[in-house]
Amino acid sequence: MKKSGIFLIILLLIALLAVNSLFTVRENEFACTVRFQKIIDTTDEAGLHFKIPVIDSVKYFTKATQLYDIPPSEVLTSDKQNMTVDCYILWSISDPKLFYQTLTTTSNAEQRLDALTYNELKTVMGTLAQSDIINMEEGGKRNDIYAKISTDVDELAATYGIHVEDVKIKQFDLPESNLNAVYNRMISERNQMAEKYTADGNYEASIIRNDVDKQVDIIVSNAEAEAAKLVAEGEAEYMRMLAEAYDSRDKQDFYQFTLALDALKASLNGTEKTVILDGNSELAKILMGAE
Repeated sequence: MKKSGIFLIILLLIALLAVNSLFTVRENEFACTVRFQKIIDTTDEAGLHFKIPVIDSVKYFTKATQLYDIPPSEVLTSDKQNMTVDCYILWSISDPKLFYQTLTTTSNAEQRLDALTYNELKTVMGTLAQSDIINMEEGGKRNDIYAKISTDVDELAATYGIHVEDVKIKQFDLPESNLNAVYNRMISERNQMAEKYTADGNYEASIIRNDVDKQVDIIVSNAEAEAAKLVAEGEAEYMRMLAEAYDSRDKQDFYQFTLALDALKASLNGTEKTVILDGNSELAKILMGAE
């Protein structure tokens, strides 16, 4: 019984040692074998691996891209104006051994990335005036800024076994004390632009109106001249037709008589029926003779 018990204990110890000598590596992680606080092996090959029980331990680090949202911080522009920058970083571990030796944990890595990114932001923003940042309308300029910051931070972070994939600025903002002044300046600039556009529009409109008025005057003048010409031609034709119609003395006298009757008729339209005629008037002679 004693021998069997000892044998069973030995088997259990062997089983425990065998279990403790194996560790599993997943596809999306690095595994670092640590012996006496030093990394003796690093692997990213998925599957079972061996280590010395008790003596060796395993540290795991993810291969996945990680996002670190940096707390908003203030930077100073080239014209000595404060601005608040809110950004985030996409990063991953490129060298797990170096990462473990220099930083050890993800929280330490985020603190270091925070400091590196802030220093880079402070340097880049220090080359730009506040008005340039606020009025930057072309997306290409912002992308150039992001690319420079990402490249510089990546070079610095490489000494810690970190690869910075991207740095994105979510928002440029102003300290509360500067908001009203900047907004008032922007409103003033927009008002000046609006006044300039209005003045230019009024100038163009006056040119168009003057040109239209000139064209109207020319058209009206030509029309009046043409109308006067037509009236003169009509009157000449009318007189010619009269001359043809009344080509004898009797016809002319009859025409003068009809004109006199028309004039008399026009004068008797009102309530006053008294007509004063010259004694030598042919119409008076006819009327008196008729009476």
